[in-house]
Amino acid sequence: MLSEKMLTAMLLGHAMADAIGVPVEFSGRNRLKINPVTGIREYGTYHQPAGTWSDDTSLSVAAMESISRLGEIDYTDIMKNFVEWYEHDKFTAGDVRFDVGNTTARAIENFMLGIAPLECGPTNESTSGNGSLMRIFPVAAYLYLKRGNNFDADAMQMVHNFSKITHGSYTCQISCGIYCLIAAEIFDGQDLKTAIHSGIDKAKIFYENLREFDDAAKKCARVFGEDFADIPEDKIKSSGYVIDSLEAAIWCLLNTGNYKDLVLKAVNLGGDTDTIGAIAGGLAGAFYGLEKKKSYLEKIAADFYRASERND
Repeated sequence: MLSEKMLTAMLLGHAMADAIGVPVEFSGRNRLKINPVTGIREYGTYHQPAGTWSDDTSLSVAAMESISRLGEIDYTDIMKNFVEWYEHDKFTAGDVRFDVGNTTARAIENFMLGIAPLECGPTNESTSGNGSLMRIFPVAAYLYLKRGNNFDADAMQMVHNFSKITHGSYTCQISCGIYCLIAAEIFDGQDLKTAIHSGIDKAKIFYENLREFDDAAKKCARVFGEDFADIPEDKIKSSGYVIDSLEAAIWCLLNTGNYKDLVLKAVNLGGDTDTIGAIAGGLAGAFYGLEKKKSYLEKIAADFYRASERND
C-alpha cells in the first residue's frame, strides 16, 4: 500500500533522476557511450550546480503544494502555481527557472490570458510532448490515496484533465493514463515487472472501449506488446515526444534491477535525459525506496500525504 515513506521515495526518486539528467540534456547517445554519466554532474547544458532539478520536478512540486494546501485537486489553483513558477521562479531548486517546454509555456500563457484551465493545453498531435507525463505522478498518488487501486472512468478522467491543463492531445492523455495505472500497481505492492505488465494490461482494456483514443492507442502498440522489454536499445528513442519518453522509461524499468542502474540507463540514452530519468525515477523510487533525504521534498510529500489520505 502507498505509505508516506513510499510517496517520499517517489518524489525523491523523480527529483534525483531529473537532477542527474539536467547537465547532459540533449546530449547524443553516442557521445554518452564515450563519456557515460556515472553519477551527479554539475553545470553542463544549463550551467547549473550539481543536484539542480528542472521543470519536471518544479511543476510536480507546484501541483503537490496546491493539493496539499487545498486538500483536493483544483486545476485553477494548480495553474496559478504554474504561473508562480513561470514568472517568479517559485518551486525551483536554485531560485531560477532555466527551462520550459514550448507547449507548457503556451498553456500557462493561455491561462494568464483568462482561458479556462482545462482548455489551456493545445490539443493537436504536433504538441504531444512529454510535459504532462513528467508531472503526472501526484495525481496517481492522490487518486490512489483517495480510492485505492480503483481507477474507474471518473478517476481516469481526472488523470486526463491533469494532462489537459498543459497538454491536451489524446496521445498525451493516454500516456499519462498508462503511467498512473502502472503506478497504482506499484502502490499495491506488486513486483515491479508484474506491476508494469498489469498496469499496461489494464490500460489496454480501458482504452480499447474509448473510440476517441483509437489513434493514440495505436501509437502505444509497442508498449502494449508482450515482448516490449526485448526491444534492442538502438530501437528505443529518447526524444521529448511523449510516446518516445514513455517507451524509454518503461523499457529502462524492465531492463534494470535497482534504482541506480535504472537512472543511469535512462540518462545515458541521451536526448531528453532529465525527463526520461524523472518519469522512470519516480516509479523506481516508489518501488525500490530511497535513503537519501532532502528536507524540503520530504515536507512536500508529508503535507501531500496528509491532505490526500482517505478519511473513512
